[in-house]
Amino acid sequence: MDPDQKLERRGSPGSEVRHPLAEKDRESIAAMRKEVAPFKGKMGDPSARGPFDDVMAHTPDAAGMTYEKTERGGVEGIWCMPRGTDPGAAILYLHGGAYMLGSAGAYRHFVGQIAARANSPAFVAEYRLAPEHAFPAAVDDAMAAYRGLVERGARSIAIVGDSAGGGLSLVLLSLVQSEAVAGRGLAPSCAVVMSPWTDLALTGRSLQDGADDDPLLTTEMLSKASAAYLGGHDRRDPRVSPLYGHLAGLPPIQLHVGTSEILLDDTRRYVERARAEGVDATAHLWEGMTHVFPSSIGTLDAAEQALGVIAVFLRERLATQHGLQEMTA
Repeated sequence: MDPDQKLERRGSPGSEVRHPLAEKDRESIAAMRKEVAPFKGKMGDPSARGPFDDVMAHTPDAAGMTYEKTERGGVEGIWCMPRGTDPGAAILYLHGGAYMLGSAGAYRHFVGQIAARANSPAFVAEYRLAPEHAFPAAVDDAMAAYRGLVERGARSIAIVGDSAGGGLSLVLLSLVQSEAVAGRGLAPSCAVVMSPWTDLALTGRSLQDGADDDPLLTTEMLSKASAAYLGGHDRRDPRVSPLYGHLAGLPPIQLHVGTSEILLDDTRRYVERARAEGVDATAHLWEGMTHVFPSSIGTLDAAEQALGVIAVFLRERLATQHGLQEMTA
């Protein structure tokens, strides 16, 4: 499928694009459901760090990628570099894992797939995890990494993330945009988030409506993870739950979510709020897909299609913003 192809749109004009389930993905999804069934509700505890990293590390490597352990803004991470890219553009990637799991090393191949398609280097930040490092450690590290990219010469930056890292990406997007408006720092070019956790207050209807259909996440698991991350902090603080933030003036945002996950409404409600405040935000809803399905590249056709859609968006936005920066330099 052509990534630029316009599929069925629902909701307010331009707010949602629905992608039907491909027949060849049905068997793969059924097999994946059986494989992850023993882990349902059990991936929100530090003891799951090893198994979680093992799953993410199985994403195949993209051809021609090089990886370097480095730091940006004092935050350690991995620099994913495709061949022949322009160092003036960069992707900052914030990984998922309910704020307690995940690592740059485990995510490097998945992020490399995105970087290769977008033809832009990407930094996977090793932000501090809860419960050892509660809020606002993750936010502080994300801010430091973004500023570090700017200090190293990036002139157009896309913020990308998944799950909890998707919510953190939207928090960061708002914070750095506000700084740029105030004349401090570089405005972000855009954001792409996959299955973002935008509401740690857990008020979305899909948390109940999709409870049986989601093969991995449970509301109880998310509630425990939220408590570990926040340590009693307000769950509706916009620095925690971007759904409740001031969204006017944000750059374009592309969101991807499966219809078979309890965080479906975290995407749909965020897009509704963003568009109501004049933001160019579009939700891509993938029928039958589960949490952060684009990482299943090589297994699901939908993963390949989603990464194609993401790549087109990132290339266009990074090139446009970089061109504007060059003109005004």
